[in-house]
Amino acid sequence: MNIFRRLFKIGKAEANSAIDKMEDPIKMTEQGIRDMKQDLDKSLEALAQVKAMAIRANNEKEEYTSKAEDYQNKAMLILKKAQNGDLDVSEADRLAKEALIKKEEATKHIARTSEEADKFNKSVTQLEKNVSEVKSNISKWENELKTLKARVKVSNATKNLNKQMAEIDSSSTVTMLERMKEKVQQEEALAEAYGDIANESKSIDDELDAITDTTEDSALSDLEKLKEKLGINNDKEA
Repeated sequence: MNIFRRLFKIGKAEANSAIDKMEDPIKMTEQGIRDMKQDLDKSLEALAQVKAMAIRANNEKEEYTSKAEDYQNKAMLILKKAQNGDLDVSEADRLAKEALIKKEEATKHIARTSEEADKFNKSVTQLEKNVSEVKSNISKWENELKTLKARVKVSNATKNLNKQMAEIDSSSTVTMLERMKEKVQQEEALAEAYGDIANESKSIDDELDAITDTTEDSALSDLEKLKEKLGINNDKEA
């Protein structure tokens, strides 16, 4: 059962991830541009092929037109030679007839190639229109993508800033400052108290030393003993 739950959670996470990716406008736009560029490549390839067929049809039309005119001129020349007695009339009629048959065949080819050329030329016009439209859309989408990326950067920066500002609790900040202020005041008071204690201790020691100081009395006693030893009499000196 736990395995199924884990698989379900994994599948759900992957589905959510896929949805997030699908909903990413930048990635969607980039994919759209790639698809349109692929369509453009296909349209350009088709355009080149149709243009080649149109050119070929036009060339064939010109070729058959030239042949039809040539057969027409040959038939006329043969008939003139027969008229001038340079060629047997029956032979001239046969050859002129064959030339006119060839001319008719060429004329049919002219009609066929002309129809094909018209069809290909229309396809070329339509494909050129499609190519132009795809190029225009690609350019428009690329510009929109640049704008979208810039907007995303600005929105992300604004979002992060607003998030930081939202996470700042003014009341807790004030409370923290008050605590720090109280702590500083407490430390200052403690320092002052230690100073007072030090001063008080020093004053008491001074008072005690002043009362119990026997240095001067001891010095006077030693002076008297020294004078007595030297035989100095204070009364005589007086």
